[in-house]
Amino acid sequence: MASQPAVLPSNVHISKHPCLHAKLSQLRSATTSSRDTNRLIHEIALIVGCEALAGAVEVQKTGVGKTPLGYEYTTQTLTTPSIAIIPILRSGLGMVEAIQTLLPSPVPINHLGLFREPTTLLPVEYYNNLPQSQATHNRNPSAASLAILLDPVIATGGTGAAAIQTLREWGAHRVLVICVLGSVPGLKKAAEEWSDATEVWVGAVDEEVDERGMIKPGIGDVGDRLFLTLGK
Repeated sequence: MASQPAVLPSNVHISKHPCLHAKLSQLRSATTSSRDTNRLIHEIALIVGCEALAGAVEVQKTGVGKTPLGYEYTTQTLTTPSIAIIPILRSGLGMVEAIQTLLPSPVPINHLGLFREPTTLLPVEYYNNLPQSQATHNRNPSAASLAILLDPVIATGGTGAAAIQTLREWGAHRVLVICVLGSVPGLKKAAEEWSDATEVWVGAVDEEVDERGMIKPGIGDVGDRLFLTLGK
């Protein structure tokens, strides 16, 4: 795990993987196609997700199995009671397959739709399909104990912070944020929203955002790049 810049909270973790940083350099280029953008987002999410999950879940011994040659081995499974993947629409969809690949068993995928109001840059929620059940002992039994929040870019941090607060109100015990790139102010805002129960894992950090709320130099609007809606 990388050493933390002094300006970032201790629950922000930055990847030092050299392959990730080489891939990020490719992703930054304006000449990278939509197909390659999708591939690079997936591959970077695999690297960051692998690092993030190593500290977020544990395994326990569950019994004995047999190999194809007849030898016995000890079976193991994750101890986390319930996990859910929550991509932020649209761009978070590009990271879902990577996290599914890492987890040993299928988990629910729920979605949050949030966009930034262009003038104020404040987050606006337009979709939420987090499952709800009648609360017992002041907790929603449908909420995941570990909510994995996927968003390729944390720029101003407003969307990330709003999503974390939504997951807290839903009843999640912990939130694991996985992103490709973040800005210093954005990561700080998201990480401090629910710092006791949130860990933020990011591929790399850029220092600032511009007047439009875009990371500088950044990787552009990932949703537009993934879904070929540039210039909408």
